[in-house]
Amino acid sequence: MMGKDSSVMKAWEATVRKTQAVAKKRANSLFGTTSVAHADEDDKRDDQDGSDQGTELYHAEKVLPNGDYYKGEWAENFPHGNGKYLWSDGCMYVGEWFQGKTMGKGRFTWPSGPTYEGEFKSGYMDGTGTYTSSNGEVYKGQWVMNLKHGQGVKSFANGDQYDGEWRRGLQDGQGRYQWKDGNHYVGEWRNGTIWGKGSFVWTNGNTYDGYWEDGLPNGSGTFKWPDGTFYVGNWSKDPRDQSGTYYPPGSSREGHLDWDPLEVFNELSTYPICPGEKVSVLPSQKRLAVWRSTKGGDSTKPRRMSVDARVSVGLEKPSDRMQLWGGGEGDFSGSRTSAKVGALHDELLGLNIDPANARGTQLNTLKAPRKSKRQGETICKGHKNYELMLNLQLGIRHSVGRPAPSASLDLKPSAFDPKEKVWTRFPPEGSKYTPPHPSCEFKWKDYCPVVFRTLRKLFKVDAADYMLSICGNDALRELSSPGKSGSFFYLTNDDRYMIKTMKKAEAKALLRMLPAYYNHFRAFENSLLTKFYGLHCVKLTGAAQKKVRFIIMGNLFCSEYTIHRRFDLKGSSLGRITDKPESEISETTILKDLDLNFIFRLQKTWFQEYFRQIDRDCELLEQEGIMDYSLLVGIHFRDISADGDLIPSGTQTPGGDSYSEVTPRISRADVDQLLLDPSRWASIKLGVNMPAKVERTVRRSDCELQLVGEPIGEFYEVVLFFGIIDILQDYDISKKLEHVYKSIQYDPTSISAVDPRQYSKRFRDFIFKVFSEDS
Repeated sequence: MMGKDSSVMKAWEATVRKTQAVAKKRANSLFGTTSVAHADEDDKRDDQDGSDQGTELYHAEKVLPNGDYYKGEWAENFPHGNGKYLWSDGCMYVGEWFQGKTMGKGRFTWPSGPTYEGEFKSGYMDGTGTYTSSNGEVYKGQWVMNLKHGQGVKSFANGDQYDGEWRRGLQDGQGRYQWKDGNHYVGEWRNGTIWGKGSFVWTNGNTYDGYWEDGLPNGSGTFKWPDGTFYVGNWSKDPRDQSGTYYPPGSSREGHLDWDPLEVFNELSTYPICPGEKVSVLPSQKRLAVWRSTKGGDSTKPRRMSVDARVSVGLEKPSDRMQLWGGGEGDFSGSRTSAKVGALHDELLGLNIDPANARGTQLNTLKAPRKSKRQGETICKGHKNYELMLNLQLGIRHSVGRPAPSASLDLKPSAFDPKEKVWTRFPPEGSKYTPPHPSCEFKWKDYCPVVFRTLRKLFKVDAADYMLSICGNDALRELSSPGKSGSFFYLTNDDRYMIKTMKKAEAKALLRMLPAYYNHFRAFENSLLTKFYGLHCVKLTGAAQKKVRFIIMGNLFCSEYTIHRRFDLKGSSLGRITDKPESEISETTILKDLDLNFIFRLQKTWFQEYFRQIDRDCELLEQEGIMDYSLLVGIHFRDISADGDLIPSGTQTPGGDSYSEVTPRISRADVDQLLLDPSRWASIKLGVNMPAKVERTVRRSDCELQLVGEPIGEFYEVVLFFGIIDILQDYDISKKLEHVYKSIQYDPTSISAVDPRQYSKRFRDFIFKVFSEDS
């Protein structure tokens, strides 16, 4: 046994000496011949000088055990001040440091040729800087955490140039893009694509000025020729939707009569936006091999630190055991010896693991998002939708308050007939069945009134409370901006109900699936699908004859608890990240899949019920041809400090040769209170007021679109709210075309628009990764 240990020790020491010699030789060629002190010699000096020596700033030159080289100012085992750091893979940083982090002005060079020169913050390219790639591309402008963000100019290798706004590494906002042949676009961008209002100018004098979507004209726009001829119309790549009027110059009947608007699409397809160069490794991903002294019998393990000061304490590789040189711990035996020697060589050759991937990584403390004022603008007199609100309240009061026989839960097929609707006229002066009102005359339509009345009964909604919430003296609140679909959302004053305007196609989808939806809730009262309480339509009389359809739904986040985080999860990655900086994220911000940094841990019985119910709900949606739905999740954190820090309920600790997890114990206080208060116990059900835990996760730095991060053993006690929303989107022709179009540009598995069967499978696979049983 001792012989094996001795052979490992010798192999380890030989590898260290070899890598130090190589690093010294390379460093001398780069920085000039100098006298290099080995890391172990520095440690001896530190031990002799005492603890005060470590707090002083001094000039150091070190060859570190893994072959990295540093020359510059040093304090407390970290680069601090000005210095040069050369990694064993050839990457190099020259500039300012602060306690082991690149901070201030500096220059980072990759071995393949690219360079970045500019400002750094906490290890990231952050501030103003210039990046020059190996193929000659140059970006000069603003950066935030390694991403182009703000104003910047990029010159591409093929001769193209973009000057404008950037967000999260992509063109976003106002910008000008010029192709190498002189043609250029000036206008709005979104996620690296021409999108919004803008103008495309050809070198021959032709121009298109109008609206764009996904890099092509879409919507109203004007095409002009230098001779004064122009074409005005609605633009679409689909010839069936293309329409417009051609105007020849002056009174002349000549011009470009044989011109076809589709020629513009064909020509624009030859002007792609040049993609940027992918960086193999970012400065914030580079690790520092910092030496920790372990002389004098100190058994503290050395820790590898990242440039952004994250300390890996959870991954114990042999190279982390610097005590071996001091005759410390270490038990090599049997087949484990060769594995450890192999891992040792990998580590010493620079094949380091990003500590963000390792469990137990110390990261920034999570903070509760900033508090936000109450959602929505109160609709009072003078608001553009004030009369619409009055019409809605009058109609609801009439529908719900109308006497009706007690409905049986066994409904006749005729009750689900889409033609089963009741029109009621509401003149301002009132009628035999309607009260007088200050609004203009309108008509009110009730869709399948018997079905929705029975659903409200099934959902245990009291008719009087329902009317009071929607039609009471308190006005509705309109959310600040319409949703992505163009619908408007309104909240009742008590937050119990949400009212959404809907398109005709959505209303048709709901009426078509209403029988299956009703039977589903009869069979599974814990269904996570959105609860619908009524479908109505207001038709304004007069010349406009405008129709506005409404659906009334339950508000998932109506609770005594503050919802600190909200996530809308689909299981896709394309565009699934919030476009707000961290400083603008509040309690009401809806975050998306790539923002998720938790795994949800449910108690065994709840998880089993959750697993079964998700399967049932998704099967229904798949059968009804529905896709593009989401799991909306709200998190209330139980423990928050006075400074706004989220307080973890447990930690992980290393032990022996393997990484052990200490599962945190949830405090019994809430459980005891629930047992003493039956009303609170009754309020807990699947997806509502659920006590649970969440475990923090971290995504790998080298994986840009990693959907689910790596758990790091940091747990928080929470109350969860979740449900499946947006369940009225058919996989219709528009979604099929969207799927075909985006599949050409992106990975088909990353886009949201896929057929219902594929969508259901992907959604469930993802949801069962981010929810797990709390063991």
